[in-house]
Amino acid sequence: MTRGYFSLILHAHLPYVRHPEYPYFLEERWYYEAATETYLPLLDVFEGLVRDQVNFRITVSLTPPLVSMMTDPLLQERYFKHLNRLVELSEREQDRLQNQAEFLPLAEMYWRKLLRARDLYERYGGNLVQGFKKFQDLGHLEILTSAATHGFLPLMAGHRPSINAQIFVAAEHYERHFGVAPRGIWLPECGYAPGVDESLWEAGLRFFVLETHGLVHGHPRPKYGVYAPVYCRSGVAAFARDPESSKQVWSAEEGYPGDPDYREFYRDVGFDLDFNYIEPYIHPDGIRIQTGIKYYRITGKVSLADKQPYVPSWALEKAATHAASFMFNRERQIEWLSEHMDRYPIVVAPYDAELFGHWWYEGPDWINFFLRKAASQPGVFQLTTLSEYLERYPTNQVCVPSASSWGDKGYNDVWLEGSNDWVYRHLHKAARRMQELADEFPQPTALERRALNQAGRELLLAQSSDWAFIMKSGTMVEYAVKRTKDHLLRFARLYRQLKSRSIDDAWLADVEWKDNFPPHINYRVYASDYAYPKTAAIQGVEGMR
Repeated sequence: MTRGYFSLILHAHLPYVRHPEYPYFLEERWYYEAATETYLPLLDVFEGLVRDQVNFRITVSLTPPLVSMMTDPLLQERYFKHLNRLVELSEREQDRLQNQAEFLPLAEMYWRKLLRARDLYERYGGNLVQGFKKFQDLGHLEILTSAATHGFLPLMAGHRPSINAQIFVAAEHYERHFGVAPRGIWLPECGYAPGVDESLWEAGLRFFVLETHGLVHGHPRPKYGVYAPVYCRSGVAAFARDPESSKQVWSAEEGYPGDPDYREFYRDVGFDLDFNYIEPYIHPDGIRIQTGIKYYRITGKVSLADKQPYVPSWALEKAATHAASFMFNRERQIEWLSEHMDRYPIVVAPYDAELFGHWWYEGPDWINFFLRKAASQPGVFQLTTLSEYLERYPTNQVCVPSASSWGDKGYNDVWLEGSNDWVYRHLHKAARRMQELADEFPQPTALERRALNQAGRELLLAQSSDWAFIMKSGTMVEYAVKRTKDHLLRFARLYRQLKSRSIDDAWLADVEWKDNFPPHINYRVYASDYAYPKTAAIQGVEGMR
């Protein structure tokens, strides 16, 4: 007998990295790795579930930068070449390992999986968005949007047009790619501050996801904690992360991904093999990098040199066991919750999508096992999406959620501290200047419109939360600093040229070629009098207030 609902959410995001001015750019590999190890394996899982007529439900947030990279012809071509190189490496590895019985089956495994990835990629026409859209259209997948460039919204709270631009541009971008208006949004970094939801409401968005304490510390305190949504005063619903289900996956000590039988992430042939052999598959400058081909398991708390060979059958068995364990724990949790609530509870479990497959190699298998068990075995809970739950329970408590994020310490520390606080005075000044330009040019010439739209792009790209996060984490800091400064300097130059009515057409064309995201932007989104277009879908949402 059903006693409640469970919603699995995967947040898929990468910063917008595209450098047509270089034949090869190291940071573009972030997307190539995620496509090979996470996005294509997930789509492959969904393909198998549909083929076997499993009535599953899952939610994925696809951010505008990621969607644009998936649909960009240059990156599509470069990724296909990258995938072909990996197939070639896996073929060479089979030859190299002919006499090593422990490792030859692993090389063959990678070869089969890479061929499958390439086949899927070609089937979707090189456009992974079409793959995800397919499963949304079939009713199995709910796709959420996010802010336009994954800007950290709480640190824009002093300038409403900046929040509006991040939300409005994202909503329009989503509709162009998926053919329908978005119903829900993943707030970047789960970053919320009171008032942010007003912009969501104006864009027709019905709900968002919070970190646990964002709801628990709300006012008044929610009667059902994180196990039912609340409505903000704007009318937008807020769901919150369940800490129990998160701990089973995320915890460094207790989480499933740390099992000794799972594949070791940090032992890669890109570092292990002879340089002359591996050189064609690493950075053209000879920098050793991860290839994704790894032959060892976690083993335990031993050095990388002492890791033991990976055994796929052991790892697959553990994934099945862990999926069963996760399901059992959710059943017991929901049974208990249902005894203390006047409605069926919902357990919301959001994770970074890139955990599954990239960091936790067996993650897609775990998802496959779990979705099959939950969908095919009538039990205590049903799989659902957040919009489906709101349709079942349209009446909910009204509450003002607390400022919060899912970053370290739960608030703004990750994105506002000693390593990155210098960016905000520049971002805030640029935002005020962008509003000034939008108000000053209500009827621009064609050239002025191009410059104004590009200024909006540069500001949005500079606002990406990824740059501050990278500065804080200490990895690829030089690149994050350069990206922030480049976008701000280009914005400043556009501002001066627009104010002086002396736009450098050739320079503008070069910048448009390099920074082409978001492609369809209307600079008027920053204007003081801008109102988001009221489509029939948005009017329907407003009728629910």
